[in-house]
Amino acid sequence: MSLIERDGPLPLFAEGAEWDAVQTALRDHGLADGLPQVVPTARRLAAMLAGVRDPEQSLGMMPPLFGDLTPANVAYCCVLAGCVPAELPVVLAAAEACLADDFNLLGLLTTTGTPAVAVMISGPAVAGLGLNSGTNTLGPGSRANACIGRALALVTRIIGGAVEGSGDMATMGQPGKYGFCFAEGAGGLLPSLASRRGLPADVSAVTVFGVSGTMEVLPLEARDTPEAVLTPAAAAMIASAAAASSGKPREPGEQVVLIPPELLETLARHGWGVAEIQAFLFEAATAVIPGVAAVQRHGPIAAGPSSILPIETGGAGVKMTLLPLWAGGSLSQTLPLR
Repeated sequence: MSLIERDGPLPLFAEGAEWDAVQTALRDHGLADGLPQVVPTARRLAAMLAGVRDPEQSLGMMPPLFGDLTPANVAYCCVLAGCVPAELPVVLAAAEACLADDFNLLGLLTTTGTPAVAVMISGPAVAGLGLNSGTNTLGPGSRANACIGRALALVTRIIGGAVEGSGDMATMGQPGKYGFCFAEGAGGLLPSLASRRGLPADVSAVTVFGVSGTMEVLPLEARDTPEAVLTPAAAAMIASAAAASSGKPREPGEQVVLIPPELLETLARHGWGVAEIQAFLFEAATAVIPGVAAVQRHGPIAAGPSSILPIETGGAGVKMTLLPLWAGGSLSQTLPLR
């Protein structure tokens, strides 16, 4: 019997197929990302698609090579990535969100720049799927975070055709292109991004971002006032935008900063919530780090205060993370889970 049970672009393999041979076959079919993959069998694919009414329904054409986005194709990527069936709706919603015109997936995937598609999960699904929104939320250790992020990356690669040297022309790339998934915290220190965008608090949602990388941001040493907490974040936003400008003004878009609970508690003690954080960061024309640097901007850092997106996530400590979005232009998108 042939190793591959059916012909076609998304092959299935026999139960008990030799693991090394499967990895070679997947690579030869252009379905690999460089990491070991779960063997895709008919049983695993059927389990992933259980409960899906129309597995072949077209949800749109995914750039850069405009493959047909269907539940069946996405489920195949989920199997390869090691997802469990309950995670398919998350990956499906994230993949659909990527097709929004303002997200500019074609630009994100074909640029010579570094962007990766990052997905954030909000709402009851975070606890239900065991996603990590605490310590090391952007790092390893959580199977759900890792597999969902990798599955979405495989969707853009296998269905969209974003393969290095053809659909993906990144000069350097970044590790986040293997998979980039995190969960929004549910401590109530900030309203969730999904609720700020009009979804009910009890609805699970995904948000996709076109992220050029990550930048660690520390508060000023005193860190006992909102200004001490947020001034370095303003400096990071100004500096990262300048570094990616190519020496020319760019249309301002969004800014995303991840803030851990300890710093959000400091802000809350002073009565600062989302609106105050947004106003301070948007209005900061100069950010002074005493004894180190003063960074000055010559134009808006975002399209408006509401385009600055502070997000609650992370564990103990006072380190924030700026997620610089792709300078070529991409607006984050939020969709509820199906």
